[in-house]
Amino acid sequence: MLAMAEINYIRLETNTKGRSYSSVAKQMELDRRTVKKYSEMEDFSPEVKPVQRRRAKVMDPVKPIIDQWLLEDMGKKKKFRRTAQRIYDLLVKEHEFQGSDRSVRDYVEKRKVALLEENNDAALPLEAIAGTAQADFGEAPFKYRGKEVIRHFLVLSFPNSNSFLFQVFSSQNRECFLQGLTNMFTFMESVPHTIRFDNLSPAVKKVLPNGERKLTDEFARFVAHYGFQYEFCNPGSGNEKGHVESMVKYIRNNYLLPEIYYEDLSVLNEQTLNWSLEDRNRRHYEKDNVIAKLYLEDKERFLQLPGKAYECVRFEQVKADKYGIVRIDTKQYSTSPRFSGKAVLGKVSFDTIELLNEENEVIVSHPRLYGETKKSMDWQPYLTLMAKRPTALKYSSFYDQLPDEWKTFFENCTAEEKRNALQLLSVILKEQDFDISLKALRIASEHGHPTTDSIKHVYYQLVNGRGIRETLSLPPSVPTTINSTRGLSHYDQLMVVNGGEPQ
Repeated sequence: MLAMAEINYIRLETNTKGRSYSSVAKQMELDRRTVKKYSEMEDFSPEVKPVQRRRAKVMDPVKPIIDQWLLEDMGKKKKFRRTAQRIYDLLVKEHEFQGSDRSVRDYVEKRKVALLEENNDAALPLEAIAGTAQADFGEAPFKYRGKEVIRHFLVLSFPNSNSFLFQVFSSQNRECFLQGLTNMFTFMESVPHTIRFDNLSPAVKKVLPNGERKLTDEFARFVAHYGFQYEFCNPGSGNEKGHVESMVKYIRNNYLLPEIYYEDLSVLNEQTLNWSLEDRNRRHYEKDNVIAKLYLEDKERFLQLPGKAYECVRFEQVKADKYGIVRIDTKQYSTSPRFSGKAVLGKVSFDTIELLNEENEVIVSHPRLYGETKKSMDWQPYLTLMAKRPTALKYSSFYDQLPDEWKTFFENCTAEEKRNALQLLSVILKEQDFDISLKALRIASEHGHPTTDSIKHVYYQLVNGRGIRETLSLPPSVPTTINSTRGLSHYDQLMVVNGGEPQ
């Protein structure tokens, strides 16, 4: 395009002064058609010139292949992604690519930026974007070993497909929260690329100005381990995770009412995952498709699962009192008399409390307490001390835990017999529960009140698989022998001669 000064001169000479196009063209050394074009032009509004794109004959056929590879790699750790050089080598090897490695590197660099922006945009709240999830707790009544209890269930929902997973726990504490997510990630064999949460205390230590959050140390480690993006609802805006809240109600109404009976939480949680899979056979409430097929869209955008599952535990330094008892989260757990007044390390998971010594060796392991139960005692380490004071047995909670047969046995024991029996139990209960010792007591008691040695003898026969030796008795088929007599009279028969008199 000519400069505006030249264009204005052409329009002045031709339109105002009436000169011919040819004379002006000759004077300005331009083509007559150029003079005519600007003389008759009516619109001089600014315009954006279209970008001229030349068709990349070599690159165009392989661009969809590269895009697919880049999308696949976005769910993996950086060290597991294909480099631009590797992509070029694969194109040459598998697709007979004839272009240069420079062309591939330039395209890969541009597409990575574009795809990353698209992925970040996908994390906008309330949008049903494939590969994103929402998480929240609900609660429902259960029957645990015949007793009615309230249990909490952690739901991970996927707005794009309207699918879900859930796990049941005794609490909403940090260990249950992280263990639930870990269980579901392991079951999925992948990780959602973005998860939206409420401001759960297991994840958020403090809500800061401008929408920032101070994460708990455990949750920050968990996020770093699995590599997903996290989002939190604004305070008081639970509607920002409306999908998971609706799913909490759906799960409770369709799977958890009336009360579910269970005895083992791990077995129940396997069942919940199966229910989640079965639910995907229904159709989406809006989209004309089965949820299981829509879930595949989510799965394509999930992140790669790390090679090792996150260990959902925390460590807490505690000091035992004079009885060797420590306190963790308001509950009491026993260690051993030898740790009286000493510091031990508590390893806390959602269902177990392990107490460790200075060498990080396990002193004792307890089931983690929830609800009204305040104290967990493992009496085995205390039995050696109790053996020195056998009369105190009946006044200990250990006596209350004894099976009735053992109570009856101890009631009929002398002080010395109690001492020996307690020493024996301190050895047995170190590696076994009461079941085998109770069986040994029953067998040893078949002929009356047993000794400690007889119980010990039967116990080790049971443990070693040798069976119980019965009293030896001869079968009736064995012939009866003639009784012999003592003396020398049988020698007289050798000396008898004619007449019958001995010589």
